Amino acid sequence: MTNAPAQLKGPSYGPAHVRRPVRTAAGRPPTVAGRAMVATSQPLATWAGLRALNRGGNAADAALAAAAMQTVVEPMSTGIGGDCFAIVWKDGKADALDAAGPAPARIDDDTPATRGPRSVTVPGAVAGWAELNARYGRLSLEECLADAIDAAERGFAVAAITAQLWAAADSPAGMPAPTLGERVTATELAATLRRIADGGPDAFYRGPVAEAIASVSWLEEEDLRAYAPRWVEPLRHNYRGTEVLELPAPTQGVAALEALGLLERMDGPTLPNRIRAARLAIEDALANVRDGVDVSHLLDPAHLDRRVQVQEQLVAEPLGGTVYIAAVDEDRMAVSFIQSLYMSFGSGVVAPGTGVVLQNRGAGFGVQGRVVAGTRPYHTIIPGMMARDGDLYGPFGIMGGPIQAQAHMQFVSSLVDDGLDVQAALDRPRFLVAGDGVHLEEGYWPEAAALEEAGEQVVLDDNAHGFGGGQAVIVQGDALIGGSDPRKDGHAGGF
Repeated sequence: MTNAPAQLKGPSYGPAHVRRPVRTAAGRPPTVAGRAMVATSQPLATWAGLRALNRGGNAADAALAAAAMQTVVEPMSTGIGGDCFAIVWKDGKADALDAAGPAPARIDDDTPATRGPRSVTVPGAVAGWAELNARYGRLSLEECLADAIDAAERGFAVAAITAQLWAAADSPAGMPAPTLGERVTATELAATLRRIADGGPDAFYRGPVAEAIASVSWLEEEDLRAYAPRWVEPLRHNYRGTEVLELPAPTQGVAALEALGLLERMDGPTLPNRIRAARLAIEDALANVRDGVDVSHLLDPAHLDRRVQVQEQLVAEPLGGTVYIAAVDEDRMAVSFIQSLYMSFGSGVVAPGTGVVLQNRGAGFGVQGRVVAGTRPYHTIIPGMMARDGDLYGPFGIMGGPIQAQAHMQFVSSLVDDGLDVQAALDRPRFLVAGDGVHLEEGYWPEAAALEEAGEQVVLDDNAHGFGGGQAVIVQGDALIGGSDPRKDGHAGGF
C-alpha cells in the first residue's frame, strides 16, 4: 500500500466539446433582513430554520432545525447516517465542531471501498447535532427536530432540482425517484428522528438503531457506542482584510485558505491565476491532509512564498454531494453548518427498519491508499466563516464534493476583489479543477481559447450540478444580506 495522494484522471475534451446549454443564473437580488436570516438549498429547510428563530431559538437552533429537515427532503445528499461540521461565531469568538466518524476499530481488509458495507464510517451527524444543541442551543433537541418529523410523517412535495438529482442517483431499494411535486413520506425515518428527539444521541448510537446499522455494515456496535464529536480550533487566513475561517484536517478546509494565500501572491485575481492557485492548494491538501495531522504549515507565509514559484501538477479530488446551511440571529451569533452522505445516497446501504441511509465516507481513504482502522478519511465538506476587524462578516459554504475548496476561494475573491454582492458572487460562473483538465461553467466559455493557448485542457461543461451550490449571509451595517445558489432549490429568508 502507498500513502501517496491519488492522481485521479478525468476525461479531457477540447472547446468543441459542448453539449446542450443549461439554465443560467436567474440574476435575482440578494435577500435583505434586519434581525435574523437563514439560507439553505431547500425551501422547507429555510422555513424550518426561521420557525426555530420565531419560537425563541438562536442561530444554532435554526441550523439544527434546517439540517434535520434536509435529511428528510434531500435524502440523496444528506441524512442522519452521515457526518457534519460547523463553525459557530458568538461574541467575537469562533468555535468549530468536528462530527466526522472513524473507520471501525477492527478491520480485516484495508483496501478502500467506494460504496457498500465496507465504505461506511461511523455516522457523526446525530452526535454533532446533540453537541451543538447542548453547547449553544436555546431550544430542546425535540423542538429543533419537530418540523422535520412532521414533514417525514405527513409528506412533502419534491422540489425541481431535487427531483433531477434523485432521478440521476442510484437509489437504494424502497426509495424510488419521485417526480417534480410528488408527495413523499419517510415514515421509518420519522420514527428514528422521533427516537432521537426523545432519547438524544443514545437512541441512535445504542439500542435497536445501532444494532440495525451494525447488521448491514462492517461497523460494530462498540464503534457506535464509543463515538464522540470534538470541538476544534478553526484554521484562519486574512485575505486582503477579510479573515476567512475553515475546519482543520481531516477536512480540506486548508486548501481553501492556501488557495487564497497563493492568489494574493500572484499578479491579480485573474481566472488563470485562480485556477493555478486552486490546483496548487489541492495538490498540497491531497498530500498532507490526514486525520490528526497539523496542516497549519501550509498557511505559513514562507511556504506560500515558495509554493507560488512551483509548477502545479494535475490533480483531482474524490466526488461527492452535500447540503449547507447559513444562519445568523439578532444577537449576531452565526452558524455555518454542513452535513453529507458523501456520494448520492452514500454507501447505498440502508439500516433495516430505520430509514437511515449510511454514508460512504470510507471512500475518502482512497486519497491515502488504504483504510486505517479507527481513523477518519479525507473529508471534502467544509463550512466557512468570515470576519472583518474582529467582527462577524458572515457564514458561507458551497457544497459539491471536489469543488468546495475551489469554490470557497472563488466566492471570497468575488466578494473581496470584485466587490460583488453575496447573491451575485454565488450566481457567478465557476471553474472546477478536475483530473487532467479544468471544467468551465457556461459563463466562462469565452475564456476557453485563451486558457487552451496557455496550456490548459478545457472542458466546456454544461452540467450545472457539477459546480456545486452555495449559501451565505453577510453582515452589512445593521442589516443582513443573504444569498442562495440558483443551482439549487432553496433560498435565503429572514425578518
